[in-house]
Amino acid sequence: MKKILSVLLCLALAVCLCSCGDGGVSKEGGDAAQNVDIALWTYPVGGWGNMSTLSSLVASFHRDYPNINVSIRALDYYTGDDEIEKAISGGELPDLVFEGPERLVANWGARGLMADLSDIWENEVSDGIYGSVRVACHDSAGKYYIYPLCMTTHCMAVNRDLFEASGAWQYVNEKDHTWTTDGFIAAVAALKAYGVENVASVYCGGQGGDQGTRALVNNLYSGSFTDSEHTKYTFDSKENVKALTLLRQLDGINFDPDIVGADEIGKFCSGELAMSFCWNASIEISQTISNPNLDFDIFPMTFPTDDGNYNLQGGVWGFGVFDNGDEAKIQAAKTFIRYMTDDRARYTRSVLTSTYWPVRDMPDIYANDRHMMEYGIFQQYMGDYYQVTPGWAEARTAWWNMLQRVGRGENIAEVVTEFAKTANSAAK
Repeated sequence: MKKILSVLLCLALAVCLCSCGDGGVSKEGGDAAQNVDIALWTYPVGGWGNMSTLSSLVASFHRDYPNINVSIRALDYYTGDDEIEKAISGGELPDLVFEGPERLVANWGARGLMADLSDIWENEVSDGIYGSVRVACHDSAGKYYIYPLCMTTHCMAVNRDLFEASGAWQYVNEKDHTWTTDGFIAAVAALKAYGVENVASVYCGGQGGDQGTRALVNNLYSGSFTDSEHTKYTFDSKENVKALTLLRQLDGINFDPDIVGADEIGKFCSGELAMSFCWNASIEISQTISNPNLDFDIFPMTFPTDDGNYNLQGGVWGFGVFDNGDEAKIQAAKTFIRYMTDDRARYTRSVLTSTYWPVRDMPDIYANDRHMMEYGIFQQYMGDYYQVTPGWAEARTAWWNMLQRVGRGENIAEVVTEFAKTANSAAK
Protein backbone atom coordinates (compact mmCIF):
# COMPACT_ATOMS: atom_id res chain seq x y z
CA MET A 1 0.00 0.00 0.00
CA LYS A 2 1.28 3.44 -0.91
CA LYS A 3 -0.24 5.09 2.13
CA ILE A 4 1.54 4.29 5.40
CA LEU A 5 -0.96 4.52 8.23
CA SER A 6 -0.50 4.66 11.97
CA VAL A 7 -2.36 1.43 12.48
CA LEU A 8 -0.61 0.88 15.79
CA LEU A 9 -3.06 3.30 17.38
CA CYS A 10 -4.25 0.70 19.83
CA LEU A 11 -0.69 0.01 20.98
CA ALA A 12 -0.03 3.71 21.36
CA LEU A 13 -3.25 4.01 23.32
CA ALA A 14 -2.16 1.25 25.67
CA VAL A 15 1.14 3.02 26.32
CA CYS A 16 -0.67 6.29 26.90
CA LEU A 17 -3.08 4.70 29.35
CA CYS A 18 -0.20 3.28 31.34
CA SER A 19 1.84 6.48 31.41
CA CYS A 20 -0.86 9.15 31.72
CA GLY A 21 -1.08 10.52 35.23
CA ASP A 22 -4.29 11.32 37.05
CA GLY A 23 -3.23 14.83 38.06
CA GLY A 24 -4.80 16.54 41.04
CA VAL A 25 -8.01 14.98 42.29
CA SER A 26 -11.02 17.21 41.80
CA LYS A 27 -13.40 16.87 44.70
CA GLU A 28 -16.07 18.83 42.88
CA GLY A 29 -19.33 17.12 43.63
CA GLY A 30 -18.04 15.98 47.01
CA ASP A 31 -17.33 12.62 48.59
CA ALA A 32 -20.26 10.42 49.38
CA ALA A 33 -21.13 10.54 53.07
CA GLN A 34 -21.55 6.78 53.08
CA ASN A 35 -20.62 3.80 50.96
CA VAL A 36 -22.54 3.87 47.70
CA ASP A 37 -22.74 1.20 45.01
CA ILE A 38 -23.44 2.36 41.46
CA ALA A 39 -23.58 0.46 38.17
CA LEU A 40 -22.06 1.69 34.91
CA TRP A 41 -23.36 0.17 31.68
CA THR A 42 -21.48 1.20 28.55
CA TYR A 43 -22.04 0.66 24.85
CA PRO A 44 -18.95 -0.31 22.81
CA VAL A 45 -17.54 3.13 21.99
CA GLY A 46 -13.90 2.31 21.28
CA GLY A 47 -12.18 1.14 24.45
CA TRP A 48 -15.24 2.06 26.49
CA GLY A 49 -16.59 -1.31 25.47
CA ASN A 50 -13.50 -3.18 26.64
CA MET A 51 -13.76 -4.59 30.17
CA SER A 52 -10.01 -4.62 30.78
CA THR A 53 -9.63 -0.97 29.80
CA LEU A 54 -12.71 0.04 31.78
CA SER A 55 -11.43 -1.77 34.86
CA SER A 56 -8.26 0.32 34.73
CA LEU A 57 -10.24 3.56 34.50
CA VAL A 58 -12.57 2.61 37.33
CA ALA A 59 -9.67 1.46 39.51
CA SER A 60 -8.25 4.98 39.36
CA PHE A 61 -11.58 6.39 40.45
CA HIS A 62 -11.81 3.90 43.34
CA ARG A 63 -8.43 5.00 44.66
CA ASP A 64 -9.69 8.56 45.07
CA TYR A 65 -13.27 7.72 46.02
CA PRO A 66 -13.03 4.43 47.94
CA ASN A 67 -16.57 4.78 49.31
CA ILE A 68 -18.13 4.81 45.80
CA ASN A 69 -18.04 1.34 44.31
CA VAL A 70 -18.62 1.20 40.53
CA SER A 71 -19.57 -2.07 38.89
CA ILE A 72 -19.24 -2.33 35.11
CA ARG A 73 -21.28 -4.00 32.40
CA ALA A 74 -20.31 -3.83 28.73
CA LEU A 75 -23.21 -3.83 26.26
CA ASP A 76 -23.23 -4.33 22.50
CA TYR A 77 -25.33 -2.72 19.80
CA TYR A 78 -27.14 -5.95 18.98
CA THR A 79 -28.68 -6.68 22.38
CA GLY A 80 -27.88 -3.58 24.43
CA ASP A 81 -31.16 -1.79 23.83
CA ASP A 82 -33.12 -4.91 24.76
CA GLU A 83 -31.11 -5.22 27.97
CA ILE A 84 -31.85 -1.62 28.90
CA GLU A 85 -35.55 -2.03 28.15
CA LYS A 86 -35.65 -5.19 30.25
CA ALA A 87 -33.99 -3.30 33.11
CA ILE A 88 -36.56 -0.50 32.74
CA SER A 89 -39.43 -2.97 32.90
CA GLY A 90 -37.89 -4.75 35.89
CA GLY A 91 -37.08 -1.58 37.80
CA GLU A 92 -33.39 -2.49 37.96
CA LEU A 93 -31.79 0.22 35.87
CA PRO A 94 -28.08 1.00 35.96
CA ASP A 95 -27.08 4.31 37.48
CA LEU A 96 -24.69 5.40 34.73
CA VAL A 97 -24.84 4.66 31.03
CA PHE A 98 -22.30 5.62 28.35
CA GLU A 99 -23.88 6.28 24.94
CA GLY A 100 -25.09 9.07 22.68
CA PRO A 101 -27.90 11.66 22.55
CA GLU A 102 -30.13 9.48 20.38
CA ARG A 103 -30.69 7.22 23.36
CA LEU A 104 -29.92 9.42 26.37
CA VAL A 105 -31.85 12.52 25.25
CA ALA A 106 -34.29 11.57 22.49
CA ASN A 107 -35.31 8.22 23.98
CA TRP A 108 -34.80 7.71 27.71
CA GLY A 109 -34.65 11.41 28.54
CA ALA A 110 -37.86 12.09 26.63
CA ARG A 111 -39.49 9.28 28.59
CA GLY A 112 -38.60 10.90 31.92
CA LEU A 113 -36.09 8.24 32.95
CA MET A 114 -32.96 10.37 33.19
CA ALA A 115 -31.62 12.74 35.84
CA ASP A 116 -31.02 16.34 34.81
CA LEU A 117 -27.26 16.99 34.57
CA SER A 118 -27.50 20.77 34.18
CA ASP A 119 -25.44 21.34 37.35
CA ILE A 120 -22.46 19.50 35.84
CA TRP A 121 -22.50 21.89 32.89
CA GLU A 122 -22.07 24.91 35.16
CA ASN A 123 -18.29 25.25 35.07
CA GLU A 124 -15.56 26.74 32.89
CA VAL A 125 -14.64 23.35 31.41
CA SER A 126 -18.15 22.98 30.00
CA ASP A 127 -17.95 26.45 28.46
CA GLY A 128 -15.36 25.04 26.05
CA ILE A 129 -17.59 22.30 24.65
CA TYR A 130 -18.42 22.87 20.98
CA GLY A 131 -21.78 24.51 20.38
CA SER A 132 -22.78 21.85 17.84
CA VAL A 133 -22.30 19.24 20.57
CA ARG A 134 -24.00 21.21 23.35
CA VAL A 135 -27.29 21.58 21.48
CA ALA A 136 -27.55 17.81 21.11
CA CYS A 137 -27.24 17.23 24.86
CA HIS A 138 -30.43 18.86 26.13
CA ASP A 139 -34.13 18.64 25.39
CA SER A 140 -36.41 21.47 24.28
CA ALA A 141 -36.96 22.46 27.92
CA GLY A 142 -33.22 22.93 28.46
CA LYS A 143 -32.65 19.85 30.62
CA TYR A 144 -29.31 18.16 29.99
CA TYR A 145 -29.44 14.36 29.92
CA ILE A 146 -25.91 13.72 28.71
CA TYR A 147 -22.49 15.07 29.61
CA PRO A 148 -20.40 14.50 26.46
CA LEU A 149 -16.94 12.99 26.45
CA CYS A 150 -15.97 12.39 22.82
CA MET A 151 -17.08 12.84 19.24
CA THR A 152 -16.29 11.92 15.66
CA THR A 153 -17.38 13.09 12.24
CA HIS A 154 -18.17 10.87 9.29
CA CYS A 155 -16.82 11.78 5.88
CA MET A 156 -16.37 10.28 2.43
CA ALA A 157 -13.25 8.99 0.70
CA VAL A 158 -11.87 8.78 -2.82
CA ASN A 159 -9.43 6.51 -4.62
CA ARG A 160 -6.60 8.97 -5.13
CA ASP A 161 -4.83 6.76 -7.68
CA LEU A 162 -7.90 6.73 -9.94
CA PHE A 163 -8.49 10.43 -9.42
CA GLU A 164 -4.96 11.32 -10.46
CA ALA A 165 -4.94 8.96 -13.45
CA SER A 166 -8.29 10.24 -14.75
CA GLY A 167 -7.59 13.94 -14.23
CA ALA A 168 -10.26 14.21 -11.53
CA TRP A 169 -7.71 15.16 -8.87
CA GLN A 170 -7.69 18.78 -10.09
CA TYR A 171 -11.15 19.21 -8.56
CA VAL A 172 -9.98 18.33 -5.04
CA ASN A 173 -8.66 20.84 -2.50
CA GLU A 174 -5.87 18.63 -1.18
CA LYS A 175 -4.89 20.90 1.70
CA ASP A 176 -8.35 21.17 3.25
CA HIS A 177 -9.79 17.83 2.02
CA THR A 178 -12.74 19.71 0.53
CA TRP A 179 -14.42 20.19 -2.83
CA THR A 180 -17.38 21.90 -4.43
CA THR A 181 -20.53 20.52 -6.01
CA ASP A 182 -19.30 21.63 -9.42
CA GLY A 183 -15.97 19.93 -8.75
CA PHE A 184 -17.77 16.73 -7.77
CA ILE A 185 -19.78 16.77 -11.00
CA ALA A 186 -16.63 17.36 -13.07
CA ALA A 187 -14.74 14.61 -11.21
CA VAL A 188 -17.50 12.07 -11.85
CA ALA A 189 -17.44 12.97 -15.55
CA ALA A 190 -13.64 12.63 -15.70
CA LEU A 191 -13.70 9.24 -14.00
CA LYS A 192 -16.48 8.00 -16.27
CA ALA A 193 -14.58 9.16 -19.36
CA TYR A 194 -11.50 7.35 -18.04
CA GLY A 195 -13.46 4.10 -18.05
CA VAL A 196 -14.70 3.79 -14.46
CA GLU A 197 -18.12 2.21 -14.92
CA ASN A 198 -19.37 2.63 -11.33
CA VAL A 199 -17.94 5.81 -9.86
CA ALA A 200 -20.06 5.75 -6.70
CA SER A 201 -23.11 4.07 -5.24
CA VAL A 202 -26.07 5.60 -3.40
CA TYR A 203 -26.60 2.49 -1.27
CA CYS A 204 -30.12 2.06 0.08
CA GLY A 205 -30.66 -1.56 1.09
CA GLY A 206 -31.25 -0.55 4.72
CA GLN A 207 -30.21 2.00 7.30
CA GLY A 208 -26.59 0.83 7.68
CA GLY A 209 -24.32 3.79 6.91
CA ASP A 210 -27.25 6.08 6.14
CA GLN A 211 -25.42 9.04 7.69
CA GLY A 212 -23.35 9.12 4.49
CA THR A 213 -26.21 9.33 2.02
CA ARG A 214 -27.99 11.98 4.12
CA ALA A 215 -24.84 14.11 4.29
CA LEU A 216 -24.28 13.71 0.55
CA VAL A 217 -27.77 14.89 -0.38
CA ASN A 218 -27.97 17.70 2.19
CA ASN A 219 -24.56 19.18 1.31
CA LEU A 220 -24.84 19.24 -2.48
CA TYR A 221 -27.17 22.25 -2.56
CA SER A 222 -27.18 23.34 1.10
CA GLY A 223 -30.34 21.52 2.09
CA SER A 224 -31.46 20.65 5.60
CA PHE A 225 -32.85 17.54 7.24
CA THR A 226 -34.72 19.09 10.17
CA ASP A 227 -35.42 22.54 11.56
CA SER A 228 -32.84 24.04 13.92
CA GLU A 229 -35.00 23.28 16.98
CA HIS A 230 -35.22 19.60 16.01
CA THR A 231 -39.00 19.56 16.14
CA LYS A 232 -39.81 18.62 12.53
CA TYR A 233 -38.27 17.21 9.35
CA THR A 234 -37.61 19.73 6.57
CA PHE A 235 -36.17 17.48 3.87
CA ASP A 236 -39.00 18.31 1.45
CA SER A 237 -37.26 21.35 -0.01
CA LYS A 238 -36.28 22.40 -3.50
CA GLU A 239 -32.58 22.15 -2.52
CA ASN A 240 -32.89 18.46 -1.65
CA VAL A 241 -35.05 17.70 -4.69
CA LYS A 242 -32.33 19.32 -6.81
CA ALA A 243 -29.64 17.21 -5.12
CA LEU A 244 -31.49 13.93 -5.64
CA THR A 245 -32.20 14.87 -9.25
CA LEU A 246 -28.52 15.50 -9.83
CA LEU A 247 -27.49 12.17 -8.31
CA ARG A 248 -30.00 10.23 -10.40
CA GLN A 249 -28.94 11.98 -13.61
CA LEU A 250 -25.16 11.77 -13.14
CA ASP A 251 -23.69 9.07 -15.37
CA GLY A 252 -21.53 6.91 -13.08
CA ILE A 253 -23.62 7.38 -9.92
CA ASN A 254 -25.90 4.43 -9.27
CA PHE A 255 -28.71 3.87 -6.76
CA ASP A 256 -28.23 0.37 -5.34
CA PRO A 257 -31.10 -1.13 -3.27
CA ASP A 258 -29.17 -4.34 -2.66
CA ILE A 259 -26.36 -2.98 -0.48
CA VAL A 260 -25.84 -0.96 2.72
CA GLY A 261 -22.87 1.07 3.91
CA ALA A 262 -20.70 -1.89 4.87
CA ASP A 263 -21.14 -3.41 1.41
CA GLU A 264 -20.29 -0.11 -0.24
CA ILE A 265 -17.09 0.09 1.82
CA GLY A 266 -16.14 -3.37 0.61
CA LYS A 267 -16.71 -2.42 -3.03
CA PHE A 268 -14.66 0.75 -2.61
CA CYS A 269 -11.75 -1.05 -0.97
CA SER A 270 -11.76 -3.71 -3.69
CA GLY A 271 -11.52 -1.02 -6.38
CA GLU A 272 -15.05 -1.50 -7.73
CA LEU A 273 -16.01 2.07 -6.78
CA ALA A 274 -13.94 5.24 -7.05
CA MET A 275 -15.64 6.86 -4.03
CA SER A 276 -17.13 5.84 -0.71
CA PHE A 277 -19.86 7.87 0.97
CA CYS A 278 -19.57 5.79 4.16
CA TRP A 279 -16.19 6.57 5.73
CA ASN A 280 -14.37 7.70 8.87
CA ALA A 281 -11.02 7.30 10.61
CA SER A 282 -11.90 4.00 12.29
CA ILE A 283 -13.06 2.48 9.02
CA GLU A 284 -9.75 3.26 7.34
CA ILE A 285 -7.81 1.60 10.17
CA SER A 286 -10.00 -1.51 10.16
CA GLN A 287 -9.97 -1.81 6.36
CA THR A 288 -6.21 -1.40 6.20
CA ILE A 289 -5.76 -4.20 8.70
CA SER A 290 -8.37 -6.54 7.20
CA ASN A 291 -7.46 -5.91 3.54
CA PRO A 292 -3.71 -6.50 3.15
CA ASN A 293 -4.07 -6.37 -0.64
CA LEU A 294 -5.61 -2.90 -0.62
CA ASP A 295 -3.21 -1.23 -3.02
CA PHE A 296 -4.39 2.33 -3.62
CA ASP A 297 -4.12 5.60 -1.72
CA ILE A 298 -7.29 6.43 0.22
CA PHE A 299 -7.94 10.17 0.53
CA PRO A 300 -10.68 11.22 3.00
CA MET A 301 -12.91 14.11 1.92
CA THR A 302 -15.76 16.32 3.02
CA PHE A 303 -18.97 15.93 1.07
CA PRO A 304 -19.19 18.41 -1.83
CA THR A 305 -21.21 21.55 -1.28
CA ASP A 306 -22.24 24.55 -3.33
CA ASP A 307 -21.63 27.27 -0.74
CA GLY A 308 -18.41 26.32 1.05
CA ASN A 309 -20.21 25.41 4.28
CA TYR A 310 -19.48 21.76 4.98
CA ASN A 311 -21.89 20.00 7.33
CA LEU A 312 -20.75 16.52 8.23
CA GLN A 313 -22.71 14.03 10.26
CA GLY A 314 -21.10 12.71 13.39
CA GLY A 315 -21.39 10.88 16.64
CA VAL A 316 -21.33 12.21 20.20
CA TRP A 317 -20.91 9.98 23.22
CA GLY A 318 -20.95 10.63 26.92
CA PHE A 319 -22.50 9.88 30.29
CA GLY A 320 -26.13 9.83 31.32
CA VAL A 321 -27.58 9.10 34.75
CA PHE A 322 -30.78 7.13 35.21
CA ASP A 323 -33.01 8.56 37.92
CA ASN A 324 -33.63 5.60 40.19
CA GLY A 325 -35.06 7.75 42.94
CA ASP A 326 -31.93 7.46 45.10
CA GLU A 327 -30.26 10.86 45.50
CA ALA A 328 -27.07 9.36 46.96
CA LYS A 329 -26.61 7.22 43.85
CA ILE A 330 -27.33 10.15 41.54
CA GLN A 331 -24.73 12.30 43.28
CA ALA A 332 -22.19 9.46 43.24
CA ALA A 333 -22.78 9.02 39.50
CA LYS A 334 -22.25 12.75 38.95
CA THR A 335 -19.02 12.54 40.95
CA PHE A 336 -17.83 9.82 38.57
CA ILE A 337 -18.67 12.00 35.54
CA ARG A 338 -16.80 14.98 36.97
CA TYR A 339 -13.82 12.79 37.78
CA MET A 340 -13.54 11.54 34.20
CA THR A 341 -14.08 14.92 32.51
CA ASP A 342 -12.98 17.90 34.67
CA ASP A 343 -9.25 17.27 35.08
CA ARG A 344 -7.36 17.65 31.77
CA ALA A 345 -5.10 14.60 32.26
CA ARG A 346 -7.96 12.30 33.18
CA TYR A 347 -10.13 13.74 30.42
CA THR A 348 -7.36 13.10 27.89
CA ARG A 349 -7.10 9.53 29.10
CA SER A 350 -10.85 9.03 28.83
CA VAL A 351 -10.96 10.43 25.29
CA LEU A 352 -8.00 8.36 24.12
CA THR A 353 -9.78 5.31 25.48
CA SER A 354 -12.62 6.04 23.05
CA THR A 355 -10.19 6.40 20.09
CA TYR A 356 -12.28 9.41 19.00
CA TRP A 357 -11.86 13.18 19.49
CA PRO A 358 -12.52 15.58 22.38
CA VAL A 359 -15.74 17.59 22.44
CA ARG A 360 -13.69 20.69 23.22
CA ASP A 361 -10.71 22.25 21.51
CA MET A 362 -7.64 20.06 22.12
CA PRO A 363 -5.89 19.94 18.72
CA ASP A 364 -2.73 18.33 20.08
CA ILE A 365 -4.31 15.24 21.60
CA TYR A 366 -3.18 13.04 18.67
CA ALA A 367 -0.04 15.05 17.86
CA ASN A 368 2.06 11.89 17.51
CA ASP A 369 -0.37 10.05 15.26
CA ARG A 370 -0.36 11.24 11.64
CA HIS A 371 -3.45 9.24 10.72
CA MET A 372 -5.59 10.72 13.49
CA MET A 373 -4.26 14.21 12.83
CA GLU A 374 -5.31 13.89 9.18
CA TYR A 375 -8.86 13.00 10.17
CA GLY A 376 -8.89 15.60 12.93
CA ILE A 377 -9.44 18.28 10.31
CA PHE A 378 -13.02 17.08 9.87
CA GLN A 379 -14.09 17.82 13.44
CA GLN A 380 -14.46 21.52 12.56
CA TYR A 381 -17.08 20.58 9.99
CA MET A 382 -19.44 18.88 12.45
CA GLY A 383 -22.92 19.90 11.38
CA ASP A 384 -26.32 19.92 13.01
CA TYR A 385 -26.85 16.92 15.28
CA TYR A 386 -30.44 16.33 14.20
CA GLN A 387 -30.56 12.70 15.38
CA VAL A 388 -32.36 13.85 18.53
CA THR A 389 -35.48 14.85 16.57
CA PRO A 390 -38.63 12.94 17.66
CA GLY A 391 -39.58 10.10 15.35
CA TRP A 392 -35.93 9.50 14.46
CA ALA A 393 -36.23 5.69 14.17
CA GLU A 394 -39.15 5.97 11.76
CA ALA A 395 -37.41 8.71 9.77
CA ARG A 396 -34.36 6.47 9.25
CA THR A 397 -36.50 3.69 7.82
CA ALA A 398 -38.40 6.12 5.61
CA TRP A 399 -35.07 7.50 4.34
CA TRP A 400 -33.73 4.39 2.66
CA ASN A 401 -37.16 3.48 1.35
CA MET A 402 -37.33 6.95 -0.20
CA LEU A 403 -33.91 6.51 -1.85
CA GLN A 404 -35.05 3.20 -3.36
CA ARG A 405 -38.06 4.89 -4.93
CA VAL A 406 -35.87 7.68 -6.33
CA GLY A 407 -33.58 5.04 -7.82
CA ARG A 408 -36.54 3.31 -9.45
CA GLY A 409 -37.36 6.52 -11.33
CA GLU A 410 -40.37 7.76 -9.38
CA ASN A 411 -41.22 11.46 -9.25
CA ILE A 412 -38.64 12.92 -6.87
CA ALA A 413 -40.71 15.85 -5.58
CA GLU A 414 -43.62 13.55 -4.75
CA VAL A 415 -41.42 10.96 -3.08
CA VAL A 416 -39.65 13.60 -0.98
CA THR A 417 -42.97 15.10 0.11
CA GLU A 418 -44.22 11.68 1.17
CA PHE A 419 -40.99 11.08 3.12
CA ALA A 420 -41.46 14.31 5.07
CA LYS A 421 -45.08 13.47 5.86
CA THR A 422 -44.11 10.03 7.15
CA ALA A 423 -41.25 11.35 9.27
CA ASN A 424 -43.25 14.27 10.70
CA SER A 425 -46.17 12.03 11.51
CA ALA A 426 -43.82 9.97 13.68
CA ALA A 427 -42.40 13.15 15.26
CA LYS A 428 -45.78 14.25 16.66
